[in-house]
Amino acid sequence: MRVELRRRLIDAFRWTDPGPESTHLVSDVSGWWRDPAVLAGIGPALAEPYRADPPTVVLAPEVAGVLVGPLVATALGAGFVPAHKDLGERRIAEPTTWARTGADYRGRRLALGVRDRHLGPGDRVLIVDDWVASGAQLRALYEVVAARGATALGAACLVAACPPEVAAELRLDSLLSPADLP
Repeated sequence: MRVELRRRLIDAFRWTDPGPESTHLVSDVSGWWRDPAVLAGIGPALAEPYRADPPTVVLAPEVAGVLVGPLVATALGAGFVPAHKDLGERRIAEPTTWARTGADYRGRRLALGVRDRHLGPGDRVLIVDDWVASGAQLRALYEVVAARGATALGAACLVAACPPEVAAELRLDSLLSPADLP
């Protein structure tokens, strides 16, 4: 199953050139969400390493993580909790635990927060996202999980673009690396 899903992910992926003002190509994963076989396969594939000792909740950061997270949660029979980014445009009007990221792949430092009522002691958490470049957001989410008294089981993503030592530190399982993408 993972082999066929990997092939479909690779086939549906594109690098795009945003124009002369840009210094690099931009990933276009929109084809992943268009393919029903990819949608059906993502959850089970990312869930596979955690089936024997499943989480109680899957946690994922906005924005693309909110697409991937529920697919994995459904495959594991777990709940899903989104991690919100505080970009200054809106406030969550209830108790929320926040952690700041280190610099991400764009050099930004973000605040990620989880509503306190959705995560607590006794929760076993799998953190997921679509693409991990620096690991900054995953590190912040590990901090939130610990602050809430929950246990982080590990992390899973579709593409791990971070160095291998970062992936090992984060206990990150992935389906692809950038080297796999055309």
